[in-house]
Amino acid sequence: MRALVQRVSEAAVRIDGAVVGEIGPGLMILVCAMAGDTEAQAEKLAARIAKMRIFQDEAGKMNRSLLDTGGGALVVSQFTLAADTSRGNRPGFSAAAPPDEGNRLYEHFSKALAGQGVEVANGRFGADMKVSLINDGPVTIWIEA
Repeated sequence: MRALVQRVSEAAVRIDGAVVGEIGPGLMILVCAMAGDTEAQAEKLAARIAKMRIFQDEAGKMNRSLLDTGGGALVVSQFTLAADTSRGNRPGFSAAAPPDEGNRLYEHFSKALAGQGVEVANGRFGADMKVSLINDGPVTIWIEA
């Protein structure tokens, strides 16, 4: 699985103008299930993200995790993280998991993250979403499991 993690002051996702998920300080997580990914990989990714030390401590160093800060996570499915841009001008997405499998692993990842003790808000798999955020830092990290 792949994720693009952004430390945020706030983030929200809207569908047809209605807010379906929002958080204050924490992490905006765009997540993509790749073909062949497993539940174990979703769980590993969730644990790594929950414990990743990218929040500032009292000395201003990135030394605290999402668990340490008590921040939330807004998890949004993002199949375009599977983009293959090696040929031509149009990305290919064949490396992404099929939709049913991608949705199952997306939901499993969200539950695994919540199981780590993180308050999780979600977008809606496959929907046309409008995502807004204030990137804090900015801190943006690509992670795979």
